[in-house]
Amino acid sequence: MPDWATLLTEQQNPASERIDEVSTIEMLAIINSEDQRVPQAISEELPHIAQAVDLVSSAFDKGGRLFYLGAGTSGRLGILDASECPPTFRAPHDQVQGLIAGGQSAVFRAVEGAEDDLEGAVGQLQKQRLSALDIVMGIAASGVTPYVLGGLDHARSVGCSTIFFTCSPQKTPPPVDIQIAPQVGPEVLTGSTRMKAGTATKLVLNMITTGAMIRCGKTYGNLMVDLRPSNKKLIDRSQRIFSTLTGTTEEEAKQVLSQAAGDLKVALVMSLCDAPPDLAKELLATHAGSVKRAVLGYSGV
Repeated sequence: MPDWATLLTEQQNPASERIDEVSTIEMLAIINSEDQRVPQAISEELPHIAQAVDLVSSAFDKGGRLFYLGAGTSGRLGILDASECPPTFRAPHDQVQGLIAGGQSAVFRAVEGAEDDLEGAVGQLQKQRLSALDIVMGIAASGVTPYVLGGLDHARSVGCSTIFFTCSPQKTPPPVDIQIAPQVGPEVLTGSTRMKAGTATKLVLNMITTGAMIRCGKTYGNLMVDLRPSNKKLIDRSQRIFSTLTGTTEEEAKQVLSQAAGDLKVALVMSLCDAPPDLAKELLATHAGSVKRAVLGYSGV
């Protein structure tokens, strides 16, 4: 049983002890001031986050998946990040998955006590046919959530690589491959980890999946060339990206994208390599889906 009183996330913040006595603008200034501590805390963890990005991108290249495990806010943020990967990067829907203590109903309504179930994540991971190719990342702001720790234990028994995120590092951390532990300090409201710890979680998860997708060739520079044009905004973005990278007009962009069945990466290789659709697809397959590597390889650079 952990000594909850010693956890960093359970400490009282002296900066907000009188937050209920000040004006609204002063209250918000206190919250904002504390929020500004989050990016600095994350910057100190960049070496560990970089290790996580490389680990995840390598797993993706081999057909592995990334699973987030969390309870409450941590679980919901994992699900949020996972759900944004398919439309943003045209990632397979099962490549990044978020699992939450208490199951899907806990996304919208707290399931009391679910986070204390040491075996709670095991069945969920088994249902997904977890394999040694996969990576499991446990998210526990407090550092002691049984649901998360039990899931990490199971993942290691399967042979998975493991990552642990916490804002309250322990003297004896769980035996994982990588630990990411930004120390954002006590919350404005004592123990309310939906605040600074939640913000840190959101930022780090975004960094890991975005970094991994960049490493997997999902971008050309800072342009998302593997997006799924599933609505008018994204169709327009595809056309603008094509025109930016090829120097063509809007009408020319529409024509080539039509020939590529709306696939922006294929259209780009067609234009930049002056290649028919079949050859463009072959070049992308040869270069792991990277437009830039396909173009450089075709030109002999």
